[in-house]
Amino acid sequence: MAKTEGEIIIKKYANRRLYNTGTSTYVTLEDLAKMVKKGEEFLVQDAKTGEDITHSVLTQIIFEQESKTGNTLLPISFLRQLISYYGDQMQMVVPTFLEHSMKAFTDQQVQMREQMTRAFGDTPLSKNLQAPMQMMEEQVRRNTEMFRQALQMFSPFTAQPPASAAKKTDSKDIDELKEQLRNLQNRLDNL
Repeated sequence: MAKTEGEIIIKKYANRRLYNTGTSTYVTLEDLAKMVKKGEEFLVQDAKTGEDITHSVLTQIIFEQESKTGNTLLPISFLRQLISYYGDQMQMVVPTFLEHSMKAFTDQQVQMREQMTRAFGDTPLSKNLQAPMQMMEEQVRRNTEMFRQALQMFSPFTAQPPASAAKKTDSKDIDELKEQLRNLQNRLDNL
């Protein structure tokens, strides 16, 4: 898809067809997903009213992506929590928190890939990001815990887990990470 100058406008017609005004072609939700992955910004408008419907179209793309693959990005527990915030006093805080968390996650992912490439070069080992992804998952868990703690500040009547249990979990996670690093170092030494 050719990229045009200025903002890309996608028009959605009553028959649910999507028209890219920049390239003068009809596109699919899959095409829009590819544009998002490439970092291309676009605005989706209702062809009849001119209303901005970008949010609902992006949500539809997420729904289709979640439906067609076995690997979902949105666990059921997360979806339940997200739904519970609608109509809640925290509804105004959640979008900003999620935006900041995703930006931090993306920044960390870029840093991790750069570090892996510097450490191992452009090899199949550096492309296998299992260990770094586990570190990312740990960061997501920490972000979720920080979010939960922030919510408790606004909702003081919710039960708080014992601090000692959290420390034991953190200690166990750190030990697991150390063990994984030792294993990676041994593999490198053997190469």
